[in-house]
Amino acid sequence: MAQSKTVADVEAQIQAIKEALFAIGPMRPGSISMQYSICSTPNCRCKDKTHPQKHGPYYKLGYVHRGKVKIQHIPKEDVPEVQRQLANFKEFRRLTNEWIDLSLERAQLTSKRPHSQ
Repeated sequence: MAQSKTVADVEAQIQAIKEALFAIGPMRPGSISMQYSICSTPNCRCKDKTHPQKHGPYYKLGYVHRGKVKIQHIPKEDVPEVQRQLANFKEFRRLTNEWIDLSLERAQLTSKRPHSQ
């Protein structure tokens, strides 16, 4: 038979989430896209009729922050660090959603207690 959680169990889980959040490190929202381009230079390799070779890849980070869309060029050498920051942000969001779920669970557990007079 499944054992029901106590308020103390939920609070311990919330504390573990707080500790994990504290350890996350640098983060940023968004996603990276890789793009190639064609230039305006005549006879460039990107315009070869049989084997065109576009310029790139170029990396761009797109995100929305405070209601504004932002696009930012990311140098190729910075892509691994930006990917780590994006992963940290996803972990932050996962943990905060879990914290909210547990807080709602805690509220439900405490509302079932008999009120003392």
